[in-house]
Amino acid sequence: GQAFARLAEQLIKALHRTVLETIAATHGAIPGMRTAVIAMGKLGGREMTAASDLDLIFLYDFDERVDAYDGDRPLPGAQYFTRLTQRLLAALSAPTGEGTLYEVDFRLRPSGKSGPLATHIDAFAAYQANDAWTWEHMALTRARPIAGGKRIIGKIDWVIGKALSTKRDPKKTRADVLEMSGMIAAEKGGEGSWDLKQAPGGLVDIEFIAQYLELIHGAAHPGILSPETETVLANAAKAELLPPRDVEVLLPALRLYQALTQLLRLCVDGTFVPAEAPGGLLDLLARAGELPDFATLDVHLRETQAAVRTSFERIIGKLPAGSTT
Repeated sequence: GQAFARLAEQLIKALHRTVLETIAATHGAIPGMRTAVIAMGKLGGREMTAASDLDLIFLYDFDERVDAYDGDRPLPGAQYFTRLTQRLLAALSAPTGEGTLYEVDFRLRPSGKSGPLATHIDAFAAYQANDAWTWEHMALTRARPIAGGKRIIGKIDWVIGKALSTKRDPKKTRADVLEMSGMIAAEKGGEGSWDLKQAPGGLVDIEFIAQYLELIHGAAHPGILSPETETVLANAAKAELLPPRDVEVLLPALRLYQALTQLLRLCVDGTFVPAEAPGGLLDLLARAGELPDFATLDVHLRETQAAVRTSFERIIGKLPAGSTT
């Protein structure tokens, strides 16, 4: 997962530089401009697979007092950075003879689809401080700037840290997290235990536990904050915010799910159906799960998911009535 993330980061950095040069050649450079790309989701958490898309946010800053550009076809500030973001999106997702490099998603930007494609750093900071919903701060726990200058990246890190270390109402936060979990369960459900992400007690449950702990304890214990789920759980355990019995369930479960997911994303296009899978793949999965055979792995997976769901309910609570379980 970290290798896939490092590869994506290097490609994004290279294309970011190239797009900046291309735009500047046509429209000039805006004085004092700074731009940055924030990785979210699997890329932000360094947990990418062979099939992962890129969840990104594009931020910019510039001296708005200056309106003298040096290009032949200058553009107003907001339009300039929107054009730049569009070029970066095209560079990352353009179809080629070798296929598409990445599917790219900018929906996690402030205000989602209704917001501008590129966001001013000050607007981003104000949104996170005043308008972001709990689920948006859950997503922000995985935010990580990966391309841009040191100055704007330093400011982004400060904005993210401030948003995640703000003191919150525990009851409201718990209710919001449970509501979000229930909505996902009702909308997507789980296609059996081998839907490793969405099954009750699956990967999403573990991620929600980590994000909940960050939002609840980030103000008093900022040291637990990290975009990586495993690091959050380990930090929470060291800070005695996560009981040993839950640590013993969640960390091995996370590693099991990630190992199996990496293999399935490489080998299976679509839904994995054990009864239809070749024996060689079942053997590979058993080996990835460090168990003697697939039948044993299948039982162990179900037991693990039941234990994770128990930890979820113990730490956060039970899902609202009507959610798919």
